[in-house]
Amino acid sequence: QVQLVESGGGLVQPGGSLRLSCAASGIIFSRYVMGWYRQAPGKERDWVATITNGGNKNYADSVKGRFTISRDNDRNTVYLQMNSLTPEDTAVYYCNARSIFNGLLSWGKGTLVTVSS
Repeated sequence: QVQLVESGGGLVQPGGSLRLSCAASGIIFSRYVMGWYRQAPGKERDWVATITNGGNKNYADSVKGRFTISRDNDRNTVYLQMNSLTPEDTAVYYCNARSIFNGLLSWGKGTLVTVSS
């Protein structure tokens, strides 16, 4: 059974930084593409960043240059380093895992990031 648990969210002032973590269990982590999405209040869930099992990274334009996705296959964990945060980054951040074999997609329950002074 796939389990994804996000952590690291919280309240941060504009211009600040946070690092989110997503710990995976029940999967062979190195065989999954990992991603981060976010959902702001009253809005749809949007893609933020993806890192393939080979380490290739892609970012949404809205976070490019500010956010960095990374993974540690030994710890079964994917990270999202978020810098220069703005109130527009306020959202629940979700981690997902997609199998490279069958495309099976799993989601975590999310962690709330609030950017406010």
